[in-house]
Amino acid sequence: MKERIARILLDIKAVSINPAKPFRYASGILSPIYCDNRMIMSYPGRRKEVTDAFVSVIEENSLTFDIVAGTATAGIPHAAWLAERLGKPMIYIRSDSKDHGKQNRIEGLLENGKKVIVIEDLISTGGSSVSAVEAVRESGGIVEDCIAIFTYGMEKAEKRFKEAKCSLHALSDFSVLIDVAAEEGYIDKDKVEMVKKWNKAPSEWGKEMGFE
Repeated sequence: MKERIARILLDIKAVSINPAKPFRYASGILSPIYCDNRMIMSYPGRRKEVTDAFVSVIEENSLTFDIVAGTATAGIPHAAWLAERLGKPMIYIRSDSKDHGKQNRIEGLLENGKKVIVIEDLISTGGSSVSAVEAVRESGGIVEDCIAIFTYGMEKAEKRFKEAKCSLHALSDFSVLIDVAAEEGYIDKDKVEMVKKWNKAPSEWGKEMGFE
């Protein structure tokens, strides 16, 4: 499954890999890879495959829940398609509380004690994802699992999810995607190690590679 999802992301250009001209993230770090899973929305056949993969992860891990929650904004459509497929209620989680009206951070009906599964599009350091998990818990929901389309597999994210006592399941990950990209010719094989070094030390990679 991880290889299949990686091929989908590469095929629809949701993932771009360019070690020669790295991307600048909002955090300021340089990266040879950029992932925009919003592209999946525009491909009906592919988004069905992604929803199928979500269902497979749920079934294979015997995950149980009452409500599907999407993280704003990129996790929302996938949560909606999954909730529709399973016939489950859905909510979504804002990155911050609204500054007007009821000042909600959770949108939709979340009854106290209901079990919620959180749907993410992408996991990098895990900070915003764990914040979403905690927001549901603070609103009375129970969260034990989060499923993401893709994770960079950073140690910081693994540590954050462990500390939050929330299991992270990913449809695909950095290591698998880079191997598939090299196999399919999306990246020169002699650049693979250069890209993998970023994953081990993203903050230092730009300087080490001579870009800054």
